[in-house]
Amino acid sequence: MGRKASLKSERVASIIKRCVSELLTTELNDPKIGFVTVTDVSVSNDLSFAKVYVTFLGKQERNEAGLRTLDKAKGRIRNYVSKHLDTRKCPELTFLLDESLETGNRIESIINELNRKEDREN
Repeated sequence: MGRKASLKSERVASIIKRCVSELLTTELNDPKIGFVTVTDVSVSNDLSFAKVYVTFLGKQERNEAGLRTLDKAKGRIRNYVSKHLDTRKCPELTFLLDESLETGNRIESIINELNRKEDREN
């Protein structure tokens, strides 16, 4: 039963990711959001909650304003998603900032700096 629930969760997460991305690019043209990318969606096994991870192009202030705007539009987004799901109820959506890209860039920057120091020493 666990694997079946997991497959359903993955399928629902995929549909949510596609729908939210679609809606953000076509209908929610709010300047506070700017350019936003849905990077990942994780859904609880009972399909009642979904975490939608997003990144925004721009400065830190854009992240905070974008998340607030997405939170305000949550009902509209959830309604859109529910029309594309074949589940009894649509998961509650939570929008979170995906910081993995920033972390990756910071790690890459540190590695490059260490390599430059090593090259200067040799």
